[in-house]
Amino acid sequence: MKYSLIAAMVAASLGLAGCGQPEQANAQEAEQTKTQTSKASAKNDGKPELGSFGVDLSARDESVDPGDDFFRYASGNWYDNFELPADKVRYGAFSKLYDRSQEQVKTIIDDIMARDDLNAEEQMVHDFYKAYMDTDAINKKGLKPISDVMGKIDSLENRQQLTELFGSAWLYGNASPLYAGLWYNRLDPNEYQVTVGVGGLGLPDRDYYLGDQERFAEIRKAYLAHVEEMLTLANEENAAEKAQQILDLETKIAEIQWPREKRRDRELTLNQIDREKLSEEYSDFDWDAFFKSSGLKVPELNMTTPEPIKNVIKIVNDTDLDIWKSYLTYHTVSNNANLLSEDVFMSNFNFYGKTLNGQQEPRPRWKRALSQMSGTESLGFAIGKIYVDKYFPESSKEQMKELVENLRAALKKRIENLDWMGDDTKEAAKEKLAAFRPKIGYPDEWVDLEGVKISDDELVQNVRNLRQFFQQRDVEKELEPTDRERWGMTPQTVNAYYNSSFNEIVFPAAILQPPFFDPNADPAVNYGAIGAVIGHEMGHGFDDQGSKSDAKGIQRNWWTEEDLKAFNEKVDKLDEQYSKYEPIEGNTVNGRLTLGENIGDVGGLSMAYEAYKISLDGKEAPVIDGLTGDQRFFLAWAQVWREKRTEQSLMNQLRSDPHAPARYRTMAPRNLDAWYEAFDVTPEDELYLPKEERVQIW
Repeated sequence: MKYSLIAAMVAASLGLAGCGQPEQANAQEAEQTKTQTSKASAKNDGKPELGSFGVDLSARDESVDPGDDFFRYASGNWYDNFELPADKVRYGAFSKLYDRSQEQVKTIIDDIMARDDLNAEEQMVHDFYKAYMDTDAINKKGLKPISDVMGKIDSLENRQQLTELFGSAWLYGNASPLYAGLWYNRLDPNEYQVTVGVGGLGLPDRDYYLGDQERFAEIRKAYLAHVEEMLTLANEENAAEKAQQILDLETKIAEIQWPREKRRDRELTLNQIDREKLSEEYSDFDWDAFFKSSGLKVPELNMTTPEPIKNVIKIVNDTDLDIWKSYLTYHTVSNNANLLSEDVFMSNFNFYGKTLNGQQEPRPRWKRALSQMSGTESLGFAIGKIYVDKYFPESSKEQMKELVENLRAALKKRIENLDWMGDDTKEAAKEKLAAFRPKIGYPDEWVDLEGVKISDDELVQNVRNLRQFFQQRDVEKELEPTDRERWGMTPQTVNAYYNSSFNEIVFPAAILQPPFFDPNADPAVNYGAIGAVIGHEMGHGFDDQGSKSDAKGIQRNWWTEEDLKAFNEKVDKLDEQYSKYEPIEGNTVNGRLTLGENIGDVGGLSMAYEAYKISLDGKEAPVIDGLTGDQRFFLAWAQVWREKRTEQSLMNQLRSDPHAPARYRTMAPRNLDAWYEAFDVTPEDELYLPKEERVQIW
């Protein structure tokens, strides 16, 4: 599929939450969300939303010693009593806030649908939503909305036409073993360049094709049956035979891909080449045909995984054209299933939702509509404008600015006091820290959607029109200096991210709500929750990959050899620590894949704690409900990461997500001396780490 600039920003930048959208809550939680939504828009009553000071104490299991299992101590009662709804694969603090955000957006949509006096962007939102919700019309059309691309696939006669169709995946949602799209030049962030890599798999990760565990064999068997079913819906003959050919083809692609932890390495994935030399270095592939539909003309590219790209070109040339036709047919139907008739959607859901992730029922259609509309390359910013006006007080932005500066001051102090880093590297680190640019709440410049055509009865075409609009926007700007005002998330997104090319930390409005941020909560809670989130994103600028870019976002080594060695020794210890966690028998956390996020968690928590202590100005924090300030700080952190999820989705996370499971993110305080003192954790406790094994990097 097309690796667009904004899609790439979200994928490649280092976000806070795990991948994927949380699902709809059960009735009790949904009702609570609605109540909280109304609170958000009501007059501030001066009381925290959760408990007496900002934390849900009823969630705790006080029979558990915090030093034995901090996750259960903080949230065990909630975990035991919360029933995961049938239309969810995971639920936690992020899910709860995501539900609230969707309820808020639904209120906006309902208002738009009920009014006649709509401006141009509101009319687009109205018509797109109406087209998505008209299931009778969608069901009558069946596969007709994608008949044009299906016809192109059926009429393929040669490799050039095949390559052109690979290159149009960004528009049609078909598939391609290679992706390409606009991104920033890592050696000069003021310039754009095209990034190329290997993709094209239907399962979440190469391990699902190559793993010898019985569970992977069962998933492959189910995937085979699913592909056959989708081909049958597309009226393909010999569907079973073709399904096996598709699985065999994707297995070949999986075999030549780098493991995800290797794909994280910014040194290995920086391989720039002039476009005019592309055909010499990566021969036997029609690159002009591949780029034809995108219109991109930038003179330089970055080939993220050189050998896999060369190997996949060989696979393209060695595989029979009819097998590629079957592959494209399946993925076109599957990738568009959410926009097509219910029988197609449910067939796709039964595998990707139920089998692969353990989700028993799909989300309500209105939530699926909102997800489709709320992306950065959809109508997300048009909706975001209204969202900010309605739900995001300017006072929250000002308080966040203050928190960010407090965290910046805390990290500066910590850098100055590091005993493992020399003065020269410290100066470069402080220079980078000073250059951090925070973006809070919403963009200063909104996306202008003038010229986009949206109808109230052509859903697939609406999606394509938006894709074309944003693609053309990229083409128009590709030779200009990079746009530093561009956001990789919409204001209603419950997440945050760090963009190393611009050295910026970004916090959308929707995450600035309880349990992450409550202007009426105890300061210890806000520092332990949103403060640690801020620190986490700052930490990405200094994790094992973010630290490879300087204050200007240029990828280069600004470390002395001795300091880099000391840093890597600490990084390796954290890798080893997290790699011991075993969420599913025989399947541990990938400490190297999750390393950046784990550094972000441990470092962010340390920065937030330092900032909290600075905020006390030498005074002792009060005891509230029997809890000290330090205890409230760490409890706030732990409850941000409370989560319940299906085992299937947990396996998916272990294999494909750079974030450790939430339970183990709760354990980050094991590396902070203050946590041991706050909860009197001793060597007899399960989570105790000797001082020499505690990892403190920043």
